Amino acid sequence: MAVTGWLESLRAAEKTALLQDGRRKVHYLFPDGKEMAEEYDEKTSELLVRKWRVRSALGVLGQWQLEVGEPAPPGAGSLGPELIKESSANPIFMRKDTKMTFQWRIRNLPYPKEVYSVCVAPKERCIIVRTTNKKYYKKFSVPDLDRHQLPLDDSLLSFAHANCTLIISYQKPKEILVAETELQKELKKVKTGHSGDGDCKTQ
Repeated sequence: MAVTGWLESLRAAEKTALLQDGRRKVHYLFPDGKEMAEEYDEKTSELLVRKWRVRSALGVLGQWQLEVGEPAPPGAGSLGPELIKESSANPIFMRKDTKMTFQWRIRNLPYPKEVYSVCVAPKERCIIVRTTNKKYYKKFSVPDLDRHQLPLDDSLLSFAHANCTLIISYQKPKEILVAETELQKELKKVKTGHSGDGDCKTQ
């Protein structure tokens, strides 16, 4: 079963954990050399950040690619090309999940709600956002569903618009909720360091 397959790969990964600033930071190193870093709220276990990094064929580490969380503001560290400053009036796309939903926010979209169309494209395995005034178009995948090999379901998709922000929600299927619960149990077994302890411990 695909869900188990993804969970098994997380279990097999070398994991380090660190508590810092109210966040539980977990770093995964997979046998193929890929790296994943996640940050959870220490109290609620809500996922705040997930990013990936892969090595090139020559073994050179690439830039971190953000999957979940808010892109760092310009000048906040050196996370790479995503920090190139664009006009602050341009739409800003980010993912910020809740316990029960995958959620994306697109800021700086001033049009009224009836202008937007949000739908699932099952064959392309993605969600498409478009406006009737042809001012905005965005196509994005849901990597979690791909990893678990689950279909996209239009009935789980909804959206709202407020304060120039389009909020798109996709209800997490029960398979995802079960896998996330299992992962939290797994992460409790990882010895956790605290900032200031030096290197965090490796499982």
